[in-house]
Amino acid sequence: MNASEKTIVRQLFQNKIFKSDGQSFEDMFIAIMNYAEEHFQAIKPWGNIGDRKNDGYIKDKGIFYQVYAPEDIRKSYVSAVNKLKTDFAGLKAQWEPINEFYFVVNDKYKGVNADCEKAIQEIKDEYGLVNAGFLTAKDIEKILFSLEDDQILSITGFIPDPSTIKQIDYSILNEVIGHIMKLSLKKANGYDIVLPNWDEKITFNNLSIPVANLLYNGFFQVYSLEEYLANNSDFLADTLRDKVNEVYSEERDLHTGDELFWAMVDRLSPRNEQTYQNTVIIIMAKYFEACDIFEDPSPGGEKC
Repeated sequence: MNASEKTIVRQLFQNKIFKSDGQSFEDMFIAIMNYAEEHFQAIKPWGNIGDRKNDGYIKDKGIFYQVYAPEDIRKSYVSAVNKLKTDFAGLKAQWEPINEFYFVVNDKYKGVNADCEKAIQEIKDEYGLVNAGFLTAKDIEKILFSLEDDQILSITGFIPDPSTIKQIDYSILNEVIGHIMKLSLKKANGYDIVLPNWDEKITFNNLSIPVANLLYNGFFQVYSLEEYLANNSDFLADTLRDKVNEVYSEERDLHTGDELFWAMVDRLSPRNEQTYQNTVIIIMAKYFEACDIFEDPSPGGEKC
């Protein structure tokens, strides 16, 4: 599949994630793992013995999975921590050896809270596990995209022809812009934001002080972008970076300095409106800092 097809497939998968709770989510996870791991074995509840707190495992590696899919994970963190502890205790009493343990949660790309992370690390340390952690929607998406194309489509369903569905926008860039635009500002005193020193790079690329200020202002909101990328798979982050870099590579052959900056803003903004442009500048600030756009003044063109 090419990048456009993968973008469509990713949205099909996300729709399944958002709609899947309880058994339907577990069934999807098991279907993916059956493709991804040759020796993965699902455990179905049987009679009065249940599944003995084991939803699936890879026996020869001692890797065990327990699945949890509430309707809204944000309202279920206390239950998630309690279930995590009781399920592992039940698993430990019935299955050996346990080298790795993963709590598979349908977080619907929201992430898990600190109490959950603390609880599973305590289990890892107490029982001397090689590894333990959460598998969330972004992790399952990453596993999905490691499969063969026909296996991926068996999970997500067929790809519709984008040319016949013009009203649907499959752009990764627009997805990220749309998400950031919906967020409210967070109080600055809750974040330790340190502005990078871009003076040399600003001068090297002939950018004016007003443009530099726009980039600095955008950087204050980069945490919103970082949080969204962290809760999604690598595919989204990689595709977004590549798109921004592609636009930069094309425009730098035609423009320099401020003209290059504004040409990128125009190309990347879905609409010629301030709210869209401000959001695009947040994205540009991230990749300006990472040296994916504009030239690096350091010797040899090394990364900033």
